[in-house]
Amino acid sequence: MGNRQEVKNKEMGIEDQNISPAAYSPSPYVVIVSGLSGAGKTVALRALEDIGFFCIDNLPVTLIESFLSTIKTKQSMEKIGISIDIREKEFLSDVYNILSSIKDRYKIEILFLEAEKNVMLRRYKETRRPHPVLSMRGEMDIETAIEEEITLLSVIRDAADRIIDTSTYTPHQLRHLITSLYGSLTEKQAVNISLISFGYKFGVPQNVDILFDVRFLPNPYFIPELKALKGTDPVVYDFVIKKKETKEFLSHITGLIDFLLPHYIREGRTYLVVGIGCTGGMHRSPAIVEEISKHIDKKHGIKSYVIHRDMV
Repeated sequence: MGNRQEVKNKEMGIEDQNISPAAYSPSPYVVIVSGLSGAGKTVALRALEDIGFFCIDNLPVTLIESFLSTIKTKQSMEKIGISIDIREKEFLSDVYNILSSIKDRYKIEILFLEAEKNVMLRRYKETRRPHPVLSMRGEMDIETAIEEEITLLSVIRDAADRIIDTSTYTPHQLRHLITSLYGSLTEKQAVNISLISFGYKFGVPQNVDILFDVRFLPNPYFIPELKALKGTDPVVYDFVIKKKETKEFLSHITGLIDFLLPHYIREGRTYLVVGIGCTGGMHRSPAIVEEISKHIDKKHGIKSYVIHRDMV
């Protein structure tokens, strides 16, 4: 299945190449989306469609190869998104061999979405939708159904090139992340950069490449007139950015980014996800993310995707 790395956020599954997947021809570049029910497959597929992918929902695994063979010479279908899920229970035993076979002949990345069990339980309670395993296995509680699905889909997860834990993402944030990861296949930017601000008290994002902790910076939370404001509000932004230690910190961080970007681009990397964390994700980290985004745009001409995960 290629040089799969045991990390949750990794390079595109194109071995030993120094160009982006979009540069290949004539075969299409294919993203196969799978994962746990309720983890965001529909959101991911729609996000791919919004950035120019031709998308098919729940195409049987056994038909993927014949479909790709049919459309591989059609220039209008250079980017394909295909979702597969638990409903293909009769094919799960053969899915690894099928995916291995087509990955040897086509440019394919398998994207697997998952979330923590307690998050999945909460999502199902909120939506009141029946879990697909219930229709397959009969009567069981929702927690058992989720555990059963994790087991059933383990073969696809093991074959995945990229695994995203969506536990801390809203649908909007997940859509933004998918756009940032795969948008370089449809846009002219050499690399797509996502900048995520967050609060450590709510957990660290699972899908970041580089992580910075800014809890050492002076905290506007303890200034009464700033406490209720956000890091993107001008008065809070100025409070954070104009501090001497912030300026020194930013000089180091922007210098590192300036050094890394040309190397990432030369190696064919198409995305970079940077996380900036403070205590609650309301003040310091959003301000820092906004400043870094401005620097990248001015210095490198690259528009970053900014996500303020915990700024409410």
